[in-house]
Amino acid sequence: MPAQRQVDGTPATLRGELAMEAAGIGAFDWDLLTGVLEWDERCLALFGHDRSTFDGTIDGFLCRLHADDRDDVATAIRHALDTCGELSALYRICLPGGTIRWIAARGRALCDVGGVATRLLGAVYDVTDERADDLGVGRVLDAMPAGFYSLDPGWRFTHVNAEAERLLGRSRDDLLGEVIWDAFPAAVNSVFEESYRRAVATGRPISFDAYYPAPLDGWYELRAWPTDDGLSVYFLEVTDRVRAQEEVRRGAERQATVARISTELAGSMDAEVATGQVPRLAVPVLADACIVSVLDEHGRASAASSWHADAAARGLLDRYARARLAALPSLTPAARAITTGEVVQLTGDEALAATPAGEPRQLLAQLAPSAALALPLRGRGRTLGLLSLFYTGGRVPTAEEVATLSDVADRVGTALDNARLYGTQRQLALELQRSMLTAPPEPDHAEIVVRYLPAAEGAAVGGDWYDAFLQAGGATTLVIGDVVGHDSAAAATMGQLRSLLRGIAIGTGAGPAAVLGDLDRAMALLQFGSLATAAVARFEQTPEEVGTGVTRVRWSNAGHPPPMLIAPDGAVSVLRGPRADLLLGVDPDAPRREWVAVLERGSTVLLYTDGLVERRDSDLDDGQARLSAALAEFGGRPLQELCDRVVERMVDGHPTDDVALVAVRLHPQDRPRPASAGRSQVPDVVPPDPASP
Repeated sequence: MPAQRQVDGTPATLRGELAMEAAGIGAFDWDLLTGVLEWDERCLALFGHDRSTFDGTIDGFLCRLHADDRDDVATAIRHALDTCGELSALYRICLPGGTIRWIAARGRALCDVGGVATRLLGAVYDVTDERADDLGVGRVLDAMPAGFYSLDPGWRFTHVNAEAERLLGRSRDDLLGEVIWDAFPAAVNSVFEESYRRAVATGRPISFDAYYPAPLDGWYELRAWPTDDGLSVYFLEVTDRVRAQEEVRRGAERQATVARISTELAGSMDAEVATGQVPRLAVPVLADACIVSVLDEHGRASAASSWHADAAARGLLDRYARARLAALPSLTPAARAITTGEVVQLTGDEALAATPAGEPRQLLAQLAPSAALALPLRGRGRTLGLLSLFYTGGRVPTAEEVATLSDVADRVGTALDNARLYGTQRQLALELQRSMLTAPPEPDHAEIVVRYLPAAEGAAVGGDWYDAFLQAGGATTLVIGDVVGHDSAAAATMGQLRSLLRGIAIGTGAGPAAVLGDLDRAMALLQFGSLATAAVARFEQTPEEVGTGVTRVRWSNAGHPPPMLIAPDGAVSVLRGPRADLLLGVDPDAPRREWVAVLERGSTVLLYTDGLVERRDSDLDDGQARLSAALAEFGGRPLQELCDRVVERMVDGHPTDDVALVAVRLHPQDRPRPASAGRSQVPDVVPPDPASP
């Protein structure tokens, strides 16, 4: 009795094995990682080997090949490995004793995730007696677990294997003799026809992946090679692989889109900017159209931004977004999303039915959505708006897309809430800051202009300050200062220092150096624990100086950027001593010095904080050089315009630090105050200008 053997596998696998055994088909398995080439018993017999004579190497296989076929077979194997494709070869072998046999081989390279071949599997069959009619090849092909068909020069099917019957859903009896373009009309004018015709025209094999629509509705990996009898095609269905790859790609796109939206939201604290770019970023990866609607503090829709994947439909979507704005909170799906915080998903018909009659419904009908989503934009304990998504062309959102969009809506809501909170805090801080920085006086023949710009980042509370006041003797004093730090503590210290300096200067009538010295000692006594820079400049005249048309400026500098001077002829210079004194708050006993310069009437003096000249990409010297150039260019302009132009040139509306400046222009005293300087405003207790009529 013959020995029994256990056969594992499905009935289809068993049938395949029995068929291969009955047909004398041998199987091989070459492991490229170990180099071991395994042959089954039938394969060993075909090549005239047994277990003792075959060494299990590729060289052991190649040595049996006919010398004229060896290079062609090696090339075919290398191509299969390089392309992770199939092996198709017909060659001669030389058996011991000199017998020559014809062998047909078919195989397939297996690759790792990186696309590198790790294995070559296949089958061989002796076709010496049947080569004339290719019957042996046909048996090998029928045993292959991949689809195969051949076409004659007229594109008619001449061979279809069993796997091809299964994959194509047609029997070989139906297909043999039929033209492929008639049997599969969707292949006409597609990548299938273009690739097949190119292979025939060039005489070179071609590999490609392609999708064939219903009734097959699948993705296929194909390799077509021209022969003397027409075209042979080997193919595998890879629909599951393509769909898995597509899902991975779409998942990566979704995550990248969320990252871009998060970056955009994090980069702006402006509510309109925070929401205005979201539709452009969400479309088309997350939806075909998107509307972001914002609610005001009373729950009314106050603004909307939109974007559509189809450029021709963007105007229509924008009209729809504006048309539904007034009714948005009362729309059933929108109201449900806003009040409950839930995601509301609708079909296109449901969305249309829920839209108010009239223009909104007409516009939505033209947009023709196949599905819609409404997601609340949630802030801290309240809903701030609505994210509306629309899908067209039969597209509906997947569960993964809905989850991603819920995440996006939460991020937008948080960003919108932060932007509003920031705006409120910024406005309050700015009003507080400006309330401490009062308007300057306006002596009869001196024009004073002040400017304050909070940093573009932060809550707009800082330690920069300016001041201008008149002393009892009629002298005009300008002050500029900067408390170290940029927070509410710095702002509070700034307010105290400003008041202290005013009180000291007015109460004592002392000069700038004495005022700064007294202020430094007061800071130590009151235990401020802060550091600050400051510069004080006092403009004064004797009766003789009034007659000669000059004014003296006396200044002292506690570690602050030096004042700038624009002479009547436009020349720009720096009011700089040998070196600046120590900052305030370092050593209350440190001596304070002051310097004096005589100015012609018509001169302009500018005091400023370092936010005007410092940049992250340049040093202080570069900033002061830029400031000198700007003053030289705009020095002849009216003082108000001069200050505006300088600020615009230096920080372009986006200062990285607070900017404060105070400027005085000494108008000639032998003529009336210029109209551009505005009215003179001087306290009654201050003596009148000696040169005034």
